[in-house]
Amino acid sequence: MPCSPTAKAGSRSTSQKTKRKEDSEIPDDSNSFALEYRLHALDRDLHKRFTDCVFVLQRILSNYKLLFPEYTDHSELHSITVVQFCNLLIGDQLKRLNKHEIYVLLSGCYFHDTGMGITQKDFEAFSRKIAFGDYFEKHPNATPAEQIRDFHNEYSGLFLRKYAALFEFPSDVHLQAVIQISRGHRKTDLRDESAYPTALPTPDGATICLPYLAALLRLADEIDVTAARNPKLLYDLEAITDDHQLFEHKRHRAVRDLVIDRDSFTLLIDDSDPVVCGMIQRMADKMQQTLDTCREAVNGRTPFEITQSRVLLHPVGPDGPGV
Repeated sequence: MPCSPTAKAGSRSTSQKTKRKEDSEIPDDSNSFALEYRLHALDRDLHKRFTDCVFVLQRILSNYKLLFPEYTDHSELHSITVVQFCNLLIGDQLKRLNKHEIYVLLSGCYFHDTGMGITQKDFEAFSRKIAFGDYFEKHPNATPAEQIRDFHNEYSGLFLRKYAALFEFPSDVHLQAVIQISRGHRKTDLRDESAYPTALPTPDGATICLPYLAALLRLADEIDVTAARNPKLLYDLEAITDDHQLFEHKRHRAVRDLVIDRDSFTLLIDDSDPVVCGMIQRMADKMQQTLDTCREAVNGRTPFEITQSRVLLHPVGPDGPGV
């Protein structure tokens, strides 16, 4: 990298030059890829392990369509959006994350929905290892697809454990961390120190803050609700036969955009359809509950912070921004 015009070669210490190199590898206009740039700067081997996983997972993630052909998008496109939201949620806390935490978070963003596309054989084997509680008492007629949908975070964790050798995790600690944050993108208790320790030791003496990473993934996944998730070009509403999924798609279409400020998430919505508007309100209420849960786990247990505290709705009409 060339020196600045006013600098003399060799005038900086090694640490100063390293810091400048790391900073310069994150372009000012590339916030959507800040985590990837940062990992590449800190550890190219970890970065390559991550990108190799992404290459393999593109096909695996698309398998969800075999069980859920009319479901909202859970492919690698959703994973990319989740990474982008994580970048926005992290903001200026990025440099406080070490290379292991960034690798685990990026990996979790791509692995968290792998349970949606498992094979019948894996479904049968994994189901014997999941604690379903009273699920079947409340859902006696649940189909395998419904079972997978409702527990896909657990199926994702079991998928990871079975096929870990394919993805060359640096250590079993890294694997366990990715499993836990993938499981943690829904339902699990992020306040549980035994399941989500604030300082999971790595082989080189660093630590991984699991509650923060799991909360980031859970929140980023929760707020991927806009029209951009199911673009008109790829989803024809007239071809959808399941009434429930049809309204789910209409709800997504009506959320025209999401604005993330330091203090809040604001959903820009088309409120012209009262039925869909009611669905959006219920979704916003659930989003607020998730935000509250994640804030409690992070702000109360870790040195990190989730700054947003409110979910707001702002009507923009049917002609507002959208895809």
